[in-house]
Amino acid sequence: MRLTEEQIYRYSRHILLPEVGGAGQEKLLKSRVFCLGMGGLGSPIALYLTAAGVGTLGIADSDNVDISNLHRQVLHYTEDIGKPKTESAGEKLEKLNPDVSIILHEGHVTKDNIREIIRDYDIVVDGSDNFPTRYLANDACYFEKKTLVSGAIFQFEGQVAVFKPHAGGACYRCLYPELPPKGMVPSCQEAGILGAAAGTIGTMQALETLKQILGIGEPLTDRLLVFNALNMTFNSVGIKKDPQCRLCGESPSIHSVEEVFQPDCEIEGSPLY
Repeated sequence: MRLTEEQIYRYSRHILLPEVGGAGQEKLLKSRVFCLGMGGLGSPIALYLTAAGVGTLGIADSDNVDISNLHRQVLHYTEDIGKPKTESAGEKLEKLNPDVSIILHEGHVTKDNIREIIRDYDIVVDGSDNFPTRYLANDACYFEKKTLVSGAIFQFEGQVAVFKPHAGGACYRCLYPELPPKGMVPSCQEAGILGAAAGTIGTMQALETLKQILGIGEPLTDRLLVFNALNMTFNSVGIKKDPQCRLCGESPSIHSVEEVFQPDCEIEGSPLY
């Protein structure tokens, strides 16, 4: 494809970068990314990928906009309260950049449809807010051989990592083999979250996605970036592929995408997942 004059001007600050240039912008316009979740993480992810000119962006979320979302879920406005989040997000993204085809995946993403949904995308970005969905995304990406850009937030903290087991790297289960029991990690409804912290992590997920598409820089593959907003610190921890991993290890016991359930537990307080 060739960039139009309008596109050259729209993406001129990208094109000026030697690592991107016109060829890189064309890569972005040809790329297809699926973003799971249109909340605190998904909002900045989708905004920056759309602004960057990712050619096709699929978005999924089964929730409706609630007033308690608005301090961190910046794609949604007060007038959107009660709307499905995919509809609310899609309206803003289409206005932001007409070059980008926004595909709405409404309803629940489940073990029965996730592989079919992500099959036509190049990269999956997980902006979900619960553990079963994170494991569901990880397992589906493994079987469909898709790169997974993962993020998580809790109060003033966040984590970002890129998983590429199809290229010999670790998967999410290598880092966290099993779901934490229910009640071990409080939800944001229970523990709270600083809105801008979600924006920080979501923006980094968008950045890692763009780096993957462009093939530039040093990605967070097999590394976990841990962010603490109160101390304004970033720490990078290596992730090793686990030969005993139940999904991508030498003798796997998981052979298909299955529903993942959290065991019951009364313990509270745990490191961030």
